[in-house]
Amino acid sequence: MQKKIYYKILIFYIIFFFQQNSFAAIFEGIPRIIDGDSLEINNNKIRLFGIDAPEKKQICKKPHLIISFLNFQRNYECGLMVTNQLKKFINNRTIKCISEGKDRYNRYLSICYLKNKDINSWLVKNGYAIAYRRYSKKYVLEEQHAEKNKLGIWQGTFQNPEEWRKKN
Repeated sequence: MQKKIYYKILIFYIIFFFQQNSFAAIFEGIPRIIDGDSLEINNNKIRLFGIDAPEKKQICKKPHLIISFLNFQRNYECGLMVTNQLKKFINNRTIKCISEGKDRYNRYLSICYLKNKDINSWLVKNGYAIAYRRYSKKYVLEEQHAEKNKLGIWQGTFQNPEEWRKKN
């Protein structure tokens, strides 16, 4: 009898704890674009879940001149380019972000939508971000599409954004 009560109390606390720590937050509004994978809606900082985009100050390389087997590349501001592409895509329209949690910087980890279009997916599929495999495999197929078709940052060479952050 004593054990049954103990187990019931234990199960109650486990369920209560998990319910308190799991939540879904929804944000709607015209976002302020911070960079290629971060934005803000009504003072709520949002990190796009499952993707990683070049940082605002990150430099990448793309083909400039190709002569036979020689491929000359030039530097370009890929982080700024990605940020501008995201701004252009959203175009001051209302988006909806659905969050399942927060990251260590207290930003909401979210999948965001413009109408019914998954913005995270759009960024990766067009080569403006990569699948952030450390946290999710959700956008791997979109990344493979962009790489195969040499879209966005896949036209040239770039450093993985996570590695770039560690070095800069």
